[in-house]
Amino acid sequence: MANEASIIELLGNGGDVVRYTVADGTAISAGSLMVVSEPRTIAKSSNPVTSTEFFVGVAAADKEASDGSTTLGVYTKGIFDMYCFSAGAVTAGTLVVISGGNTVVQALDDTIETAGCIVGKALEDAGAATAERIAVLIGTR
Repeated sequence: MANEASIIELLGNGGDVVRYTVADGTAISAGSLMVVSEPRTIAKSSNPVTSTEFFVGVAAADKEASDGSTTLGVYTKGIFDMYCFSAGAVTAGTLVVISGGNTVVQALDDTIETAGCIVGKALEDAGAATAERIAVLIGTR
């Protein structure tokens, strides 16, 4: 996959890694934005923000497809350099949501926050007609 997040600074206890269940047959790159489903199972983000994809963290390691592993840790607290989708501007201090595979965009709907779709808080601006990387704070607001 492309556009994985990169660590700027891990907060808490080394990013407060939490282990989740993953499908053995799935390949996941370190830095992928991960979403959770029942029962405590994670997958790579793939869709713009929806009511069925809930961000839980950033993959802490690579996982190869069919390697026998069925768990993966995710960072839940930190500042990460994330790829911002070019469709809309992002203002520092605003909340961002998943906009596709490993990309974020500014949250424009107040109901998204209550739905659990927020990735974190933008720490930098991004222009409306540009695709760029910005610092995003996850795990604390």
